[in-house]
Amino acid sequence: VQLQACGGGLVQPGGSLRLSCATSGFSLDEYDIGWFRQAPGKGREGVSCISSSGGTTYYADSVKGRFTISKDNSKNIVYLQMNNLKPEDTAVYYCAKYAGWVPDYWGQGTLVTVSS
Repeated sequence: VQLQACGGGLVQPGGSLRLSCATSGFSLDEYDIGWFRQAPGKGREGVSCISSSGGTTYYADSVKGRFTISKDNSKNIVYLQMNNLKPEDTAVYYCAKYAGWVPDYWGQGTLVTVSS
């Protein structure tokens, strides 16, 4: 099982980025996938997740209305579209595969910096 997140970078406030999580070793249609982030000096927090069927999504209140999670099962990729980015969105973003209610495999992080 592997997950690899990419797409981070430096963006100005109000800008957009799309993160990608490339997965292998399992089927996206069998497991939920989540995005998490860890800001400097803070703990890791859940940002969004998508169910195995793709029919259910979750967003943290802090990103609701600005971030959209989606996936392409044929490409084994999960996306996180981030719009109207704010400085407080600055963090290392991770994707993770769930086993039940608990993440069991993590990708390496990708750094998102929102700054003018």
